Amino acid sequence: VTLGPDVFLLTGIPGLENLQSWFTIPLCTMYVVAILGNCTILFIIHTEMSLHQPMYYFLSMLALSDLGLSVSTMPTMLSIFLFNSREVKVNVCIAQLYFIHTFSLMESAVLLTMAFDRFVAIQQPLRYTSILTDSTVLRTGLAFAVRSVFMVMPTPILLRRLQFCLPNVLSHSFCLHQDVMKLSCSDRRVNSILGLFVVVSTMGLDSLLIVLSYILIISTVLGIASRDERLKALNTCVSHICAVLIFYVPMIGISMIHRFGKHASPLVHVLMADIYVLVPPVMNPIVYSVKTKQIRRRILLRFHRRRPLAEH
Repeated sequence: VTLGPDVFLLTGIPGLENLQSWFTIPLCTMYVVAILGNCTILFIIHTEMSLHQPMYYFLSMLALSDLGLSVSTMPTMLSIFLFNSREVKVNVCIAQLYFIHTFSLMESAVLLTMAFDRFVAIQQPLRYTSILTDSTVLRTGLAFAVRSVFMVMPTPILLRRLQFCLPNVLSHSFCLHQDVMKLSCSDRRVNSILGLFVVVSTMGLDSLLIVLSYILIISTVLGIASRDERLKALNTCVSHICAVLIFYVPMIGISMIHRFGKHASPLVHVLMADIYVLVPPVMNPIVYSVKTKQIRRRILLRFHRRRPLAEH
C-alpha cells in the first residue's frame, strides 16, 4: 500500500490480525463498562445532596478524566477491531494524542488533589470543611485543568513542524506523542526535550507529592492511639491507593517500553498501551463503587427504587 505523508497506519494486535474481530467483544465490553460506570458515579454524586463534599467532587473530576480518556481512544480502537480500518489522517492523529495526553495529565492532577484531600481529612478532621471549601475545590480543579490544557498545547504545534517519512506505521491502535515522534525523519530533539519536561514537571512531580502525602498520612496515623481508629483512617485511603496504582503502574510501564524497549516484541508495546488507556477508566468506578460505602449504598438504593417499578 502506498501512502502519502498525510496518513498514518495504526496497529491492531501483531500476529493475530485474522483473529482481531474476536477481540471486539471484550473491547466493546470494556468501553461500555468505562462509560456507564463513570457516568453512574457522576449521576449519583450529582443527585445525592449528602455526597456534595470535597472527596466526592474530586471523584467526579476523576470520572470526567476517565470519560475523556475513553472517548479519545474509542474511535480508532473500534475502527481497527470492528472494520479493520487502519488509516488515520495525520491531523486527526495529532488531535487524538493531544486529548489523550491532556486527560492523562488531568487524571494525574486529580489523583494528587485526592491525596491532599485524604491528608487533610486524617490530620485535620475538625477543619476539613473549612480548609476544603467548595470554592477551593472549584479553583483547584480549574487550575489543574488549565495546567493540563496548556502544558500539552505545544505538542501538536511542534509535531506539525516535523516531516514524516514512510513507512508511517504506528505501534498502537491510537496515537501517542512518543510513537508519532519516532516516525519523523527530521530533527526531533525539541519535541523529545519538551515531552520529557512535560512528563517530569506534571506526572513526575504529582507522583512525588502523592508519595509525600502518604508519608505524612502514615506518620499521622501512627500517632493515633487506638488500633481500630488507625485501621479506620487507613481504610479511607484504600480506594485512592488502588486508583494511583492503576494509573501510574501502566504509565511507567509504557514509558519504559518506549525509551528502553526498542527490541521488545510489538505485542508488548500494544498490550502495555492498551492497558494504559483502557484499565483506569474501567477499574476506577468499580473500585470506588466497591470500596466506598456511600457510593455503593446510593447505587443499591437507586437500583432497588427502580426494580419495583420495572416489575410492576
